[in-house]
Amino acid sequence: MALIPALRAFSRFLARDTTLADDLVQETVVRALSKAGQFAPGTNLKAWLFSILRNFFLEQARRSNRERAVLSDYAASPDRVAQSQSAAVERAAIQELDHFLWQLSPLLREALVLIGAQEMTYEDAAMICGVTVGTMKARVSRARVRLQTLTENQGGNTP
Repeated sequence: MALIPALRAFSRFLARDTTLADDLVQETVVRALSKAGQFAPGTNLKAWLFSILRNFFLEQARRSNRERAVLSDYAASPDRVAQSQSAAVERAAIQELDHFLWQLSPLLREALVLIGAQEMTYEDAAMICGVTVGTMKARVSRARVRLQTLTENQGGNTP
């Protein structure tokens, strides 16, 4: 139960929609309980749950992409900008950070959120993403440099 707030935060970051994020957390808990025998005692429960959440999110995203491809023959694609605007009722600083985060590549963004926002160790984040610790460190470093560049350019260095 103590990990649910962290799961909710990560799922909201991934989904960018509170309802979908809550569904992700609920499904993560259901899947974790049904696979509890697969959890190795003495390992990191938070990393295990985040892996389940991330894998379920990616599974849903793939399914959604397939559904969109089928529906595109029948209807126009939804206006994603209007959806994100209606969902974004945050303070200006958070909106600006969100804007910059979404300019990062998905791999860099994910690494930065796991390490920075979720305060995971590089080892746990690497395990969740299925990469080496060195790769995770490199991704976080590149993400930080890219964010710094984006914020400096936003400050008036761009036309």
